[in-house]
Amino acid sequence: MNQEERGEQPQEAQASTLEQLRAELEEASRERDQFRALAQRTQADFINYRRRMEEERQEIQRSANARLILDLLTVVDDFRRALESAPAEGDHASWSEGVELIHRKLWRVLEREGVTTIEAFGKSHDPWEHEALLFQESPDHADGEVIGVVQEGYKLHGKVLRPAQVVVAKRAEAEQKASQEKRDIPSEEA
Repeated sequence: MNQEERGEQPQEAQASTLEQLRAELEEASRERDQFRALAQRTQADFINYRRRMEEERQEIQRSANARLILDLLTVVDDFRRALESAPAEGDHASWSEGVELIHRKLWRVLEREGVTTIEAFGKSHDPWEHEALLFQESPDHADGEVIGVVQEGYKLHGKVLRPAQVVVAKRAEAEQKASQEKRDIPSEEA
């Protein structure tokens, strides 16, 4: 009986089959690695998608809260004006105390939600936080200093929700001209 009759292949055929099996194994390994990498990328993309969706949901919620809070701030302003104009003595004293209590409670709720007041008085005018309604000459204040607050401004989580409406100091016309003339005079060189 020869090798072919016994079911054995010649040595060359076995080597060829072995090489072919190795090549198929390498191809299968490459495909497996590609599919694994694809699955990992897909998983990472899905995790990033979920994170982005959560951030977007939170931003939508903050935006909705901002609109509600902006509406509530007008109520806070009305409370403040009412308290400033209410008589301090007499029959209205207990009423004023009650309104003040309601005002403080409302403000605490807003603070818990991240609302803060924009500090404006005595600060340098910042157009991102202050809306200048009026410029007023003032020899006692620096040019550009906020010398009055018409309406409070507020921030929500550090972002300006409503700018403060302010009165800003400016130097007197005579001082400005003198300062300008001083700059225009050429200095004498020796």
